[in-house]
Order: sequence, then C-alpha cells, then structure tokens
Amino acid sequence: MNVSYRCPACERPARAALAAGAEVLACPRCGHALRLPAGAWEGGRVNRCLTCPSQDLYVRKDFSQRLGVAIVLIGFAASCVTWHFYYVTATFGILLGTFLADALLYVLVGECLVCYACRSEYRGVEGVREHGRFSLETFERYRQQAARLRQRRAPHEEAAETRSGQAP
Repeated sequence: MNVSYRCPACERPARAALAAGAEVLACPRCGHALRLPAGAWEGGRVNRCLTCPSQDLYVRKDFSQRLGVAIVLIGFAASCVTWHFYYVTATFGILLGTFLADALLYVLVGECLVCYACRSEYRGVEGVREHGRFSLETFERYRQQAARLRQRRAPHEEAAETRSGQAP
C-alpha cells in the first residue's frame, strides 16, 4: 500500500510504501516517525486514517483533476474553433473524441481512498468499495471544523507576535 500524506512535523508532502505489518510511518524528508494506530490497517484494508484520528474516508478516482479539466477545456476550445469556421462535422467529432477519451480514462484509472480531515491518500488498498463515495456534508463538517480551529489560533498567534516584538 502507498500512502501520500502531509508530515505533521515538517508540514511537507510525503509518500511512503507500507508493507504488511508495518507499525511506523516515517517521513522521508525529516525522518519523523508516525506510529500507526492499532487496528487502523488490517489485512490490507484501511479502517481509519493512519496519519490522523479521523475515521471518515471516501473513495475517488486516482486521477489528476487538473488534467481532466485540461482535457475538457482543450476539447471545448478546439470545437469552438471548428464551429467558428462552420466545420460542423469536425466540431462534433472533437466533442465525441473528448467524451470517449474521458470515458476511457474513467474505466482505466483505479481508485484511491482519501481522508476527509487531513487529505491523506491511500493507493493499493483492498476493500476500497467498503468506504463510501464523497459526501459534501461530511466534507463541509471537516472544513468548518478546520476554519474554527484556525480562527481560534489566530488571536493567540497575534498576541505571541506582539509580545515577541514583531509587528503583525
């Protein structure tokens, strides 16, 4: 199983391959060892996030959203050009080709698990279908919680900067 996560010590993105029975996740950049929670990963199945205390995970296609949007935009732009020059057959051919490319990628690309709280990604996991698809309600709950935590920290950080003589 491969894990992509943000290291809690150095706050930089990290990737690690975990073998069965691993108990520690070590950051390749700073060496920070993150102890895996008991029962979080059993038999190749992820039951909860390995890097944070969240139990909420969702399944998504393991494909770059930016690349997907770029494919659609290029197809749209090319079809606009052909439409402008009254090449109707070419326009619909481009739109059909864009659709087929998108559908083919959807079928060929695998899935990964993502944590709502910390956005850690898990690839090569068994039992992916046991977890649900993306839920906007759950995502919004975690987003609001993170916003409230940042809001609480802001006055404390500002007070600390003022005491140390730094201007905010």
